[in-house]
Amino acid sequence: MRVLAVANQKGGVGKTTTAVNLAASLVHLGKRVLLVDLDPQANATMGSGIDKAHLRHSVYSLLIGKSDVRQARQRSETGNFDLLPACRDLGGAEVELVDVEQREFRLKQALEELAGEYDYALIDCPPALNLLTLNGLVAADSVMIPMQCEYYALEGLTDLVNTLKRIKQSLNRRIEIEGLLRTMFDPRSTLSQQVSDQLVKH
Repeated sequence: MRVLAVANQKGGVGKTTTAVNLAASLVHLGKRVLLVDLDPQANATMGSGIDKAHLRHSVYSLLIGKSDVRQARQRSETGNFDLLPACRDLGGAEVELVDVEQREFRLKQALEELAGEYDYALIDCPPALNLLTLNGLVAADSVMIPMQCEYYALEGLTDLVNTLKRIKQSLNRRIEIEGLLRTMFDPRSTLSQQVSDQLVKH
C-alpha cells in the first residue's frame, strides 16, 4: 500500500478537494483506496457522503485508542472508496495524546494493519503543523503539497519543507516530496506566473 499525505499548513489551498478527487480518480482506475480525514473540519468526510454528526467511531476514537481501525472505517458509497472519517472531537485529540507514548505513530500503526487491503491510502491533513499533521506525515511514503500561486506561498512552503526535513531525520526516513500541485492557477495573472516560476526554481 502506498501512503500519500496531502499537506500544507495554509488553509484554503485545495487539500481536501485534491484528496477526495484523487481518491475517486484512483478508484476509477481500478485501485483499492482508503481516504483518511485528519482535519477536524471533516470536509473530506462530508464530501465522501458520510454524516460526521452520527459517527460512533472515527479517526479520533482510533487515535485515542477507543476503537480499532476496522471499527473506524466507513464505506463511501458515492466515491466507492473506504474512509477513516473525522469529527469535531478530533480537534481535542492533540491534548488527549500529549502524555501518550509514541503518539506520532498512532496512525502509522493503524494503517499497517490494513496494508494488504488497499493499493493507496490518501491522508487529508489539517491546515496546521500540529500533532494530527505529524501523524499523517509519519505514516506517509510521500507528501503532495497543494499550493496557490499567491504572494505568501513560498514563505509557507519553506516552513513545511523544514518540517519535512526534521521528520525525515528523526521519525520517518522514507518520506519524500511527491510534488507541488498548483491549485486555482490563473495563467492570465502575472503574479500567478511569477510565483509559479519561483516554485519551479525553489
